[in-house]
Amino acid sequence: MELRIYDKIAAIPQPAWDALLDGKATPFLRWHWLEALETSGCAIAATGWQGCHLTLWRGSDLVAAAPAYVKQDSDGDFSRDWGWAESAMRARIPYYPKLVLTVPFTPCTGRRVLVRAGEDRQECTQLLAAGALEVAKDSGISSVHALFPLADEAEQLETAGLAKRVSYQYHWKNAGYESFDQFLARFDSKKRNQARRERASVAQHGLSIRTLRAPELTADPKRWSDAAFELHRTTVDKLMWGRRWINRAFYKRIVETMPENVELVVAERLDDGRLVAGAFNVASPTHLYGRYWGCFEDYRFLHFNVCMYHSIEECIRRGVQVFEGGAGGEHKIPRGFEPSETFSSHRFLDARLDRPIRDYIAREADERASALAHWREHTPILKPAPAAAKDRVAS
Repeated sequence: MELRIYDKIAAIPQPAWDALLDGKATPFLRWHWLEALETSGCAIAATGWQGCHLTLWRGSDLVAAAPAYVKQDSDGDFSRDWGWAESAMRARIPYYPKLVLTVPFTPCTGRRVLVRAGEDRQECTQLLAAGALEVAKDSGISSVHALFPLADEAEQLETAGLAKRVSYQYHWKNAGYESFDQFLARFDSKKRNQARRERASVAQHGLSIRTLRAPELTADPKRWSDAAFELHRTTVDKLMWGRRWINRAFYKRIVETMPENVELVVAERLDDGRLVAGAFNVASPTHLYGRYWGCFEDYRFLHFNVCMYHSIEECIRRGVQVFEGGAGGEHKIPRGFEPSETFSSHRFLDARLDRPIRDYIAREADERASALAHWREHTPILKPAPAAAKDRVAS
């Protein structure tokens, strides 16, 4: 097999790339998503994302691939490696540039190594990891990182020489609920009543919430892509650390090319239909991914309703298994989200960085495992799911 490197996803035929996707590849790994990020100017060299996509070919057939970028910083990759970079700088060891196998601006677990059905996944992973390290060595790149791979991919990358790091996010998981009330029944009475009060605030404010999907989005794509952009911008511009990573052209492109994976949750005035808040989400048959939220008018508890409660109810109605609300956010815990492990993989070419960081990752993993075990034993928010609900999930 031959390793080929591409600086733009558009240089790789879309049918060949998408043919590598399986049921564990999120919509963010689709060619159209990556192409939209690049052609819109969001993820290009000028914004800190130099394409370096890794592919394996057998003649004219694409066998395996990994989306990859050369980074001169850690902005927008959610690698949480600022401390490592600072320590390297103090030791006068170059930390950047680094090569990251990831989707820009997207801290969502999913495939990072795409392999054609029928091929040996372990072998292809080994070859792509070796190719990434060779590219790094030849180009003066300090390190190779795979961010938010699946658990089994992290194990395979570990056998290829990359150290596995464990972290966590807060995810909602469907225990086979038949209704939102059945979900609330797993809370204690105090938190259940709190959730009901927060949910009731929508009507009290004179608002309604609904989810827009492909038919409505494509009926007026400019209106809704503009709305998603403007809502997201309100949040970014309020934050001292906000970054304008995603532009209007991206939203337009993504609504046009993959509307079947896009959902826009909107809060509107009951009296005149005016849009006051919304959340841009991405959906697959099994998962919902919360991405960007914004509001033109502030109402108490509106964020919880638009970004959590409404979509949880929709997940129950449609049988979606997991709702990933994004990175961070301990405020998700009282609303039924629980800690879930995430992973990353790391290899530094300079032993002065590789050895101590591997030691740190090992200590960190032990500490996080203990913390999660303690949390699950002593401070769970949800009572055990009813046996009937568990049976529905199993079936």
